[in-house]
Amino acid sequence: MVFDVITIFPEFFNGPFEYGVVRRGRASGAIETRIHDLRAYTEDRHQTVDDRPFGGGEGMVLKPEPIFKAVEAIRQSEASEVVVLSASGRRFDQAEALRLSKAAQVILICGRYEGIDERVAEHLATAELSIGDFILSGGEIGAALIVDAVARYVPGVVGKEESVLRDSFSDPEALEVTVEHPHYTRPAEFRGWQVPPVLISGDHMAVKKWRAEAATSKTARNRPDLLNRGTYERNGHD
Repeated sequence: MVFDVITIFPEFFNGPFEYGVVRRGRASGAIETRIHDLRAYTEDRHQTVDDRPFGGGEGMVLKPEPIFKAVEAIRQSEASEVVVLSASGRRFDQAEALRLSKAAQVILICGRYEGIDERVAEHLATAELSIGDFILSGGEIGAALIVDAVARYVPGVVGKEESVLRDSFSDPEALEVTVEHPHYTRPAEFRGWQVPPVLISGDHMAVKKWRAEAATSKTARNRPDLLNRGTYERNGHD
């Protein structure tokens, strides 16, 4: 699987892709990451990638010409995914990570400044995604996040592939989702706080039951929206 990232700050990715599962996936050949400097696809001597917005307003907007040229130069097939990172995109989640993992190539376009000319989203991209309801200075952090999340589904990237199936949100199609159960390790007592006795009881069935209940309890405390999702969707909402 190939990830192509289009950015005006290619050096940013020297760090995120050199660690963890992405590094291991690259080393094993399961995935390939390629970083493309958007300025290389400009035609003027100043390598201009942005301009003022029509209609007035603050900030600058990334121009469509270099982005179209970049995607058309690196796109391997019509089936390739072309993703615009944008605060106005739909929310990236585990279901989207799973969907993208089925593509042979994912191209990620990192927005900057006030955004990207809308014609890129309308006529070039296959998806416009946001990683959350907050504003970042650019799409590079979001692109690194998406590569990490999607790469985990690619065979050969995660050492124990079955562990991916036990992660939080591992069944994105479920009407009710829980976060992962709490984890504990040695020492069994730390500053007077004890590990739940069931976890060191040796009773595997009791441990399984405790983990399921603890996951539901933690979800209710931190992410009650996940437990209500089934009711919400059955009432006709998306």
